[in-house]
Amino acid sequence: MRAVQFSSFGAPHEVADIIDIAEPAGPGPGQVGVALAASPINPADLLYMRGMYGVVPTLPALAGFEGVARVTAVGDGVEHLQVGDHVLVGGGVWRERQVLAASGLFALPKAPVEQLAMLTVNPLTARAMLQQAGLSAGDFIIKNAANSGVGRVLFGLAKRAGIKGIAVVRRPGLEDMLKEWGAAHVVVDGPDLAERVREIVGVGNLRHGIDAIGGAATGRLAACLGSGGVVVNYGLLSGEACQISGGDLVFRGIQLRGFWVAQWLQATPKAEIAAAFAELGELLVSGQLTTPVEATYPLSRVREALQHAAREGRDGKVIVRPD
Repeated sequence: MRAVQFSSFGAPHEVADIIDIAEPAGPGPGQVGVALAASPINPADLLYMRGMYGVVPTLPALAGFEGVARVTAVGDGVEHLQVGDHVLVGGGVWRERQVLAASGLFALPKAPVEQLAMLTVNPLTARAMLQQAGLSAGDFIIKNAANSGVGRVLFGLAKRAGIKGIAVVRRPGLEDMLKEWGAAHVVVDGPDLAERVREIVGVGNLRHGIDAIGGAATGRLAACLGSGGVVVNYGLLSGEACQISGGDLVFRGIQLRGFWVAQWLQATPKAEIAAAFAELGELLVSGQLTTPVEATYPLSRVREALQHAAREGRDGKVIVRPD
């Protein structure tokens, strides 16, 4: 059967290889056999294949961080899953079939598989970061790379909680879309970002920022916050380390923290994780968590899919599905 592997680090569309690997045996006790249904290409996938992610794999490695798979066979002792159920899968998912322990899986609600495939990384990241912010109705939160998958979820969840989201983007023309997602204000990034944001929130009324870019963009976000504010970074789209001025750090007490959903999953009690997925699943079924899909590629064209996913200015996710 086919799988996507990379044996060196570099541009993802250049290092990805489609290989033949052994067909998995039938599931044993407590296991299920699954077949890949859909998987999104996230920025983390691109960084992972460049050797720039938080975890650097031993090469060769299988690609694909998240996805949804259909249960094709059930081993002895498995009662909570049945053939035909869809389950979330993670880690090396760009392969046609695999066998997994059933204990960590649960049946997903009925919804389009492309949407189910995107339920883990971006929605969980947005939900967890918003909860950790500890904000109340009427508070503000600001996020750059606002027209991303995480941005779509975060602004929607913020609006439901009465929190006013400020969306920072790199180009004009996205205002209507972002306000439809739930953002209260949309601003274009630039050297005077802090001054324009203060015109919206006043002085000292913004204390939490979400940064996906790193580099100088982190500092521009920090400058928008009131004294004692917190910037949470969860990505380095710029490829550069986060930069915050000494004045903001020392004299205004701005804090910089990191967030990685993999660590959150390891540190969070299973009951809380289940509750998070239940909430997100309900939002997905109700249509409140739909993420735009720009293109879908078969596994055999994964190099084209990776090249497409790396383009700037996309209006939706790129999805990989089996041929």
